[in-house]
Formats: sequence, structure tokens, C-alpha cells
Amino acid sequence: MGKRNLLAEYKRRPGSLILRILVYLAAALTLVCIAFILVYILAKGIPNLTPDLFKLEYTSDNCSMLPALFNTLFMTLLSLLIAGPIGIFAAIYLVEYAKSGNKLVGIVRITAETLTGIPSIVYGLFGMILFMTKLGWGLSLLSGAFTLAIMVLPVIMRTTEEALLAVPKSYREGSFGLGAGKLRTVFKVVLPSAVPGILSGVILATGRIVGETAALIYTAGSVPRIAKNVFSSTRTLSVHMYLLSKEGLHTDQAYATAVVLLVFVVLINFASDAIAKKMSAKTEKDR
Repeated sequence: MGKRNLLAEYKRRPGSLILRILVYLAAALTLVCIAFILVYILAKGIPNLTPDLFKLEYTSDNCSMLPALFNTLFMTLLSLLIAGPIGIFAAIYLVEYAKSGNKLVGIVRITAETLTGIPSIVYGLFGMILFMTKLGWGLSLLSGAFTLAIMVLPVIMRTTEEALLAVPKSYREGSFGLGAGKLRTVFKVVLPSAVPGILSGVILATGRIVGETAALIYTAGSVPRIAKNVFSSTRTLSVHMYLLSKEGLHTDQAYATAVVLLVFVVLINFASDAIAKKMSAKTEKDR
């Protein structure tokens, strides 16, 4: 029955059937590539996960990744604390307060899209010149966090903007009709409805922060110990993995680090998704 339907569709609209086949092939190819990468990393990395890799002190013998794991967490939180509020408030201005047809809005959007495509090493050189040299912060957690914040700011701003635009206008009109002001409508009605979309942007930004290497080598350094303060030179998991593989003496430990990095990103995604669902449910309940 299914074959007859496909043949009938092909005779009636041959182009649509070919397009459907191409879509299926593209989806299958994507899934195969992802599965291959995951299986390869897990197969090479899991056997090399040893207790020595999780010691608090890094040495040339144990190649512990625990300091880098803590530094990755610190770097991620600090970068999001800097970029998150700026990106979200900028998107709120562009969507809710900027006048329709404003040339500034168009310039900001084009600039944000352009910044999204700039290679990370360019951000690293910029951060090295501005934060490390001009401001005198040196190779530090703070220099790396501000550099990454600039890097992910366009992502957070654009995704937040799209999430706010997706909120139906009837929500705003209903709020205004009940006597709420602009500020109250934005923060009590529009913003809670856009939380899932905003969190998706934060997840994308988190993935880029966790996986960044080039920019951090120029700004945060590669010292393999837990940062004592924001002006300490640090090494994140991605930098740690890069340096181990570059040396060629600790390739097995590099694969083990890749497994931990993969699990770290997955856990962040699951946590963000759970928070988004919980907030969405709360918003629907309040309505």
C-alpha cells in the first residue's frame, strides 16, 4: 500500500518525492555522523578514565583534568553573567522599545550577525590587546571571560530577539487592556513567555564557551591549577585537551578529557531544558 502511494505521488508530483528522499537522506547522514563521533569518542576515552585524572593537583604524571573542570565551570558562569543580561536587555530594547523602521536597529542586527561569523582566534587577539595588554589584566580568568562574553553576546541577543518576536501580540494587547504599563507588560507577560527561546540561546552560548580553545589560549593562558581569583591564569577543559593532544605524549588522557567534556555539555543542556520546561509550566499555570 505504501509503495503504491509513493508511485502515485511520483507520477503526480515527481519533484516532491525526490525532495522527500533527499530530506530523509540528509537526516540519515547527519544521524550517522553524530553517532560515529559519539561512539568513537566514548570508545577511545572511557577505557582511559582513571582516578588519577580526577586528582585535585595536576602533575606531569597524572595529567589531572579536575582543575580544568573547575576552571571551565568558573569561566562559563562568569561569561554568562557578563553576556546574559547585556544580550537580553539589548534584545528587549530592539523588540519592545525601538521604533519601527529605526535605522539603528537594522545596523545592530547586521552587526550582530556579522560578529557571529568571526573566527574565534580574532576574538582572542582582540581580547589579548584590549583586556590583557591595555587594561593590564594579563592572562587571567577575567580576560578570558570578557573575551568569551563578547563572542557569545550576538548569539544571546539574536535568539532572545527572535523569542520575543514569537510572543503573540495579543499577550501585549491583553496586558495593556488590563491597565498594565509597558515595563510591567514586558517583564511580567512577554519575558516569561519567551523564556524557552531565551534559554535555547543561553545553551548555544554555553556550548561555544565550553568548547572554545583559540580565544582562551591568548587571554586566559594554560596554567593547570584551579583559579584562586579572577586574575589567575587558568586552563579550561578544551585547552587542557588541546595541549595534551598537541604534546603527543598523553593522547589517551586527551580522549578521556573529551568524554568528560561531552558529558559536561550534555548535563548543562539537560539542566537548561528542565529549567525551561519548569518555567514554561509555571507561566501557563499563572495564566
